[in-house]
Amino acid sequence: MTDPRAQAREANRRLVRRLVLVTAAMFGFGFALVPLYDVFCEITGLNGKVDLDPAAALPAGVRVDTARTLRMELVAQAPAGAAVSIRPLRPKLTLHPGELRVARFELRNLADRPVIVRAVPSVAPGLAAAHLRKVQCFCFDEQRLGPRERREVAVVFYIDPELPAEVRTVSLSYTLFDLRQRAGRVVADPGRG
Repeated sequence: MTDPRAQAREANRRLVRRLVLVTAAMFGFGFALVPLYDVFCEITGLNGKVDLDPAAALPAGVRVDTARTLRMELVAQAPAGAAVSIRPLRPKLTLHPGELRVARFELRNLADRPVIVRAVPSVAPGLAAAHLRKVQCFCFDEQRLGPRERREVAVVFYIDPELPAEVRTVSLSYTLFDLRQRAGRVVADPGRG
């Protein structure tokens, strides 16, 4: 017969191994979420991530529909307590479908240390997301801001004239995330050795 304490120790070891494996799998899944989310948004057109290739964003034959006027609302925010801020320079635009427009935003580092930020877009109503074409966008890349730096950035876009006529207002929202802030602590700048 085997010792009950030895059996308990072996059962505990198996449990610890399983818990370590589950923890490692959860950690890996967390890192995989960002690329999976990007692929999902590119395929479905949700969250404004459509036609990220500039050559595909301006197909030949796109014409401005001057018979229709749309209202574009620009919204921007950073999470509470973030060391960065973002705001649209003009929160409302009037445009025609097919018209190429530029919307400008102000990024500001509120900290005395460099930050690396990324803006994540969202489009409402969801139906409009598939019709918003970003030719160039500050959201395509990480933005590095020095201590207390203020920078003006832009998104160049148009609304596809195929947008259903019942949609008269489109909201483009950006949430700015400080990539150096993780779990409440500052992490090292990955771009510096």
